[in-house]
Amino acid sequence: MEYDDLELKNFISYDLGNDLAAFGRLDFGFKDAAEDDENGSNLEEAFVGLKYGVASVSFGKQNFATDEFGIEEAIEVETIDEDRFDDTGTDGDDTIRVDVELDKVYFAASHEMDASDDDDGIDGEFYDLFVATDLAGLELAAAYQVWNPVDLDDSVGTWGLSASYDFGFMNLAADYSVSDWSDVGTWEEEDMTQYNVAAVFPVASTTDVALGMGNKDSDAWEEDITEWYANVTYKFPAQKNVSVFAEIAQSDEEYDDGDDAELGFLAGMRVKF
Repeated sequence: MEYDDLELKNFISYDLGNDLAAFGRLDFGFKDAAEDDENGSNLEEAFVGLKYGVASVSFGKQNFATDEFGIEEAIEVETIDEDRFDDTGTDGDDTIRVDVELDKVYFAASHEMDASDDDDGIDGEFYDLFVATDLAGLELAAAYQVWNPVDLDDSVGTWGLSASYDFGFMNLAADYSVSDWSDVGTWEEEDMTQYNVAAVFPVASTTDVALGMGNKDSDAWEEDITEWYANVTYKFPAQKNVSVFAEIAQSDEEYDDGDDAELGFLAGMRVKF
């Protein structure tokens, strides 16, 4: 048995008057501890902040602005990443983040201070930007990240674009992201691209069906991997916080021993409280 997610989220906000509010979040994840039959937990988010009107600023352990990017609808991604930002990094321990929510535009920017933590996998300094807008049912988004690794002379630049449109009977979305870097004597010149396409069909008020595929193409690693998936989610009418789901997925990845990836299947239950 595998846990897709096992979290306890705590969020609080206090009205300070004059349209000013203070907030904080504490998020513990127990997924790895549960699967490895270990005691303990993993602190996933811990930050505080202030909000004034449509803008907020927060400090601490939290997601980068580019974590907002992506349209992938898979329950479990195995042979590719969700997008290029998911591969380079989308969260940090010492992150400053600004969010601005207007009527038709959402903007976020974040900065992860220069650090190296082998235990948490955090390596270097990150600058992230994300912007999204809604135009008559068409949702457009763009993201950009600069990563300055601790032990490398060059930086990694990643950008992405996405679009999503609600046709009523289905929601169709696609994204495209690219990361590139070079470091003489350490990393090869590389241009890694990824695209995703996904469609979600609300076949009933309680049931959604999703179909999608993603492709990751790396010049330096000579990889070109395509993964597709189909899943269904059912929410119980009496309690929408309880749902069951199932998914099948396949990839054209070839392992080192020459074997191809096999068709995968999963089924599970989700309870929110």
